Amino acid sequence: MSTVSAHVALTLADHVDQIFGVMGNGNAYFLDAVERQTPINYTAVRHEASAVVAADAHYRAGGGLAVATTTYGAGFTNTLTALAEAVQAHTPLVLVVGDEPTSGPRPWDVDQIALAAAVGARTYTVGRSDAAETTVIAVEHALSYRVPTVLAIPYDVAALEVGEVPATSGLQLPPPLPPAGAFAQAQLDALADRLVSAQRPFLLAGRGAWLAGAGAELGRLASATGALTAGTALGRGVFPDAEYDLGVTGGFGAAGAMQTVHEADVVVVFGASLNQFTMRFGELFGPGTTVVQVDIAGSASHPQVGGFIRADAALAAAELADRVTARGGNPRRWRETVSPERLRATQTGAELAPDGRLDPRAAAARIGELLPEDRVVVSDGGHFIGWANMYWPVATPDRMMMVGTAYQSIGLGFASVPGAALARPTATVVLTTGDGGGLMALADLETAVRVAGGRGLAVVWNDAAYGAEVNLYGLKGLAEQPMLIPEVDFAALGAAVGAEGVVVRRLADLDRLAEWAATDPADRPFLLLDLRISGRVVAPYQQEIIAVNSARPKPA
Repeated sequence: MSTVSAHVALTLADHVDQIFGVMGNGNAYFLDAVERQTPINYTAVRHEASAVVAADAHYRAGGGLAVATTTYGAGFTNTLTALAEAVQAHTPLVLVVGDEPTSGPRPWDVDQIALAAAVGARTYTVGRSDAAETTVIAVEHALSYRVPTVLAIPYDVAALEVGEVPATSGLQLPPPLPPAGAFAQAQLDALADRLVSAQRPFLLAGRGAWLAGAGAELGRLASATGALTAGTALGRGVFPDAEYDLGVTGGFGAAGAMQTVHEADVVVVFGASLNQFTMRFGELFGPGTTVVQVDIAGSASHPQVGGFIRADAALAAAELADRVTARGGNPRRWRETVSPERLRATQTGAELAPDGRLDPRAAAARIGELLPEDRVVVSDGGHFIGWANMYWPVATPDRMMMVGTAYQSIGLGFASVPGAALARPTATVVLTTGDGGGLMALADLETAVRVAGGRGLAVVWNDAAYGAEVNLYGLKGLAEQPMLIPEVDFAALGAAVGAEGVVVRRLADLDRLAEWAATDPADRPFLLLDLRISGRVVAPYQQEIIAVNSARPKPA
């Protein structure tokens, strides 16, 4: 015999091999079935939000469908910020939770379906006769729409014996969207003509292009057009030829590279939403630039887009490359007149800022020199996100993830480490976090240390403040006292849960990182670098935000 909870667990085992969670009354039978009856690896975290965060990071690092589990009530409501982030980041995730009994809510129950819907997640509730099929539907929905789903197990059916797991219909996922129809084909023809005649063609790829597996076709298109290329913050490394790549666009990009992008005359954007940060608040492209967007979304996502082709990035890039090649390609070769390597260069700053504390640019540059090549960088949210994004390049988009930025959240950093570490079992996982977000996430510092071990490194940018707020509102004259944090000894906190903590006040203190990186991961501890940085050095992307927020409205 088998329980309703076992039907859920056994069905999930056909689609996933990793679950993150916190055990409670509502999911106890489910976790018992996971442990006793499936090959799924279960990793315990210390806060319910962290279960969703770890699963989200696991997916983003290439680990497949994300699955998390918590109990009902407070266990579920604790996940809502992380669940909102996963919704806005389009992460296919299944959150298995307990729920109120079918007989009706108890005094402590809340409307979990309404709460999930409020952040954009659909709930599927299993019954005694349909648990396996409902689980398949939840998985299919998550993968088809790239969105989290909640799979609820009512408390009074969780342990019911319901027999062997029935055969299910299996997943039916939509195929990649081709540029179908005469209109789309005419658009591709017109775009191919533009690319062939362009003086300064430029190709931009986002995370959607990576998820579509468009790298090879985009490389072929770039070669045929002689275009310069770049990625968004979530799409870096999509193009296979780094020689002609300008790096990351937007506020994380180098000044010279962004000026070159501004000079492009024809731009094709693949799988990127063109948010305000990527677009540098409307300043990325010049006023005469022709911008065409290729995406599976229903319509263009930015007012500067002059043409839109609804299609899978890989399929559209392949058809475009064929057309451009048939037309003889682009002989002008803008790429041969510039030096992308020089344009990607960034300022490093002096060792110390004028206030005597470590300049974060100098620290970021030195850390970037010392990090192992085989690395995954996970980022919390906060002012400091500029430093890792500018100074720590990664090979592909699934090696740099910013869990929290879609929802503008902080405090999700430490929980990202175990998810990435289990998805990338040979890579070094590097966390970049601030002191404010680090304190919020402290419960799962222990999880990061336990799971990542010697493959884990945390860099805490410790400026004793909520830096983004100081930069945005302190400069406007608002009281800074609520924006400040007493300086916390993160090195000691790390040591308390088994990490080696190092306080970094000078670049020479980073010599320990050099020794650590040269040691076999099996023989080294989780390393936590507590960087005592100056909060007065403002990242370029933040300077753009400050400029926009400080601009006076134009007179009517």
